[in-house]
Amino acid sequence: MFSIFVVFGAFFAVRLMTLAISIRNEKRLISLGAKQYGAKNSLLLTLAHTAYYIAALVEAYLRGTALDGTSYAGIGVMLFAYAMLFYVIYCLRDIWTVKVYIAPNHRIERSLLFRVVRHPNYFLNIIPELIGVALLCHSWYTLAIGLPIYCIILAKRIRIESEAMKALW
Repeated sequence: MFSIFVVFGAFFAVRLMTLAISIRNEKRLISLGAKQYGAKNSLLLTLAHTAYYIAALVEAYLRGTALDGTSYAGIGVMLFAYAMLFYVIYCLRDIWTVKVYIAPNHRIERSLLFRVVRHPNYFLNIIPELIGVALLCHSWYTLAIGLPIYCIILAKRIRIESEAMKALW
C-alpha cells in the first residue's frame, strides 16, 4: 500500500511542477493582453481532476492495493501520459497553460503532432493519465464513474478552446 502512495506522490509532484510552468506562462500571457476563455470550465476541470485523484487514492486505501502487474501497467500508461505532457509543453513553450488564454498575435502550433492529433494534451496526456492513475490504484469505481464525468467537462473545454482559436486560423 505504501508503495502505491509513493509512486502516486512522485507523479503528483511532477504534475505540480507543470502547474508552476503554467502559472508562469499565464502571467506572461496576461501581461501581453491575453484573454481567458472558459474560466468556469477551467475551475470545474481542476475540481474534477483533484476529486479523481482523491477518489483513486481513497479507493486504493480501502482496497489495500499493493503494486502488481495492473499497477505497473498504470505506471507505464502514466509515463506515456507525462512524456506526452512534456512534449506538448516543449512544443507550445511560453503559450502552454492549464487554462485557455489567447493573446493578441497568438501563434498556432503546426508541428506534426498538432496536425495529426487535435488537442494532444487532452487525448495523449490527460485521459491516459487518469486511466493510468486508476490502474495504479486499482480504482475501478473511480474509473467507471469519474472518467465519464471528467470527459463531459473536458468535451466542453475542447469546444471552448476550439471556438477561442477559430479566429486564429
